[in-house]
Amino acid sequence: QVQLVESGGGFVQAGWSLSVSCLASGSIFSINTMGWYRHAQGRQRALVATITSGGTTNYADSVKGRFTISRDNAKKMVYLQMNSLKPEDTAVYYCNADIARRTITQAADRITWLNYWGKGTQVTVSS
Repeated sequence: QVQLVESGGGFVQAGWSLSVSCLASGSIFSINTMGWYRHAQGRQRALVATITSGGTTNYADSVKGRFTISRDNAKKMVYLQMNSLKPEDTAVYYCNADIARRTITQAADRITWLNYWGKGTQVTVSS
């Protein structure tokens, strides 16, 4: 099985910084795009940032210039550094990744790509 486990998060005041991390574990052949999404109360889950295996990044307009996504391919981890936090950044932050698993049998050598989600970590920013 494949798991994404987030860590970090917490409670901070507006203007402070915080970071969250996500570790992918299990039977993993390859990882493509990894990212962070957030779900604020009363709103839909929304993209925060993504990063490809080659390091190309994409950010939501609301976090550009404040948040930085990075990854360590060898460790199978993705990070999100959040600076100048605002109360509107309060949400549950979810890790997401496109992960390939390889299955070898007598009949076939198959690689299957699936999208995985972590269980989320709470980030609360007070004003």
